Amino acid sequence: MKFVFFGTDEFSVKVLTILATHNLFPKLIVTAPDRPQGRKLILTPPPVKVWAEARQLQIFQPGSLKKTEALPTLVETGQTADFALVASYGKIIPENILTLPAQDTLNIHPSLLPVYRGPSPLETAILDGATETGVTVIKLDAEMDHGPILAQKKTPLGQQEDFPTLRDRLAVLGAELLLKILPDYLSGQLKPQEQNHAEATYTKKFTKADGRLDPAATAQENYRKILAFNPWPGAYLEEGGERIVIKRAHLEDNRLIYDRVVPADRREMSWEDYLRGRTET
Repeated sequence: MKFVFFGTDEFSVKVLTILATHNLFPKLIVTAPDRPQGRKLILTPPPVKVWAEARQLQIFQPGSLKKTEALPTLVETGQTADFALVASYGKIIPENILTLPAQDTLNIHPSLLPVYRGPSPLETAILDGATETGVTVIKLDAEMDHGPILAQKKTPLGQQEDFPTLRDRLAVLGAELLLKILPDYLSGQLKPQEQNHAEATYTKKFTKADGRLDPAATAQENYRKILAFNPWPGAYLEEGGERIVIKRAHLEDNRLIYDRVVPADRREMSWEDYLRGRTET
């Protein structure tokens, strides 16, 4: 079974890892270019590239899939593939690339489509206080998260579940669902079903400003923000002109209690140590 994989982050790596346990390795991995990160702007490869290099797999890092120089590599590999798989790639893939493989391009999306289309389904589900979520395998088309559904799997969403925990859990769930339905899809026995587009909801791309804790919000709302925005963009408050990122917190008698924080330009510490340091200075 030959396939091309499009993915970039830790969600993508989890999916690849599950597929690898079934001896399914992509013939080509398409991922984002290396990016400067951190205060020193060190050029850093995406997690998928690190995973692929450790297994000596072919990697392609185009700056844009819309530029003509990206086409030769994708056409050469894509036309000989049975299918392509997208899992958290982070960019729109042009339709002429989606249709290159014999069985087109599939996507593992971490929500119960058509709910939570777009770039932040995990964060938005947590922020909304949803009690149920899941994964959907779709056949991609030209519109965002719009294609017909091959399969869905529901799962409860714990009210103390943060972004990394939910991300990893849904990546595993999505990969296992794909493995279950793939033989029937490739043989033509499984037919995609159109989404109910009238019920579609959309998520947005968050910025650092979205992480600010709102003094007027409820303790529950701010707690969800801490869960949803860990590790990025990071939920934060401002004390005496200083930005403090809240890494961990809990609710107690309907009050939000901070546990672990990262003050500006300092290491992670307990909230008590932070308050003690302020008192001493």
